[in-house]
Amino acid sequence: MCQPFGVEREMPMPLYEYFCDKCQKEVAVTQTMSEHAKGAACPDCGSRTMRPLVGTFFSKTSRKS
Repeated sequence: MCQPFGVEREMPMPLYEYFCDKCQKEVAVTQTMSEHAKGAACPDCGSRTMRPLVGTFFSKTSRKS
């Protein structure tokens, strides 16, 4: 699909959920897959001692189940 000149299409970004050991909060961080590989910093306290949480996800396929 062609986009009008000067209009950029936003790509969906994965949302990763973490638990911050320092401030004891669950946080959600939007990151590219390459950023996720490097880890994350807590948006509240800046700590990098974050543990990834297992979240839910949605996937759409063309197969009928």
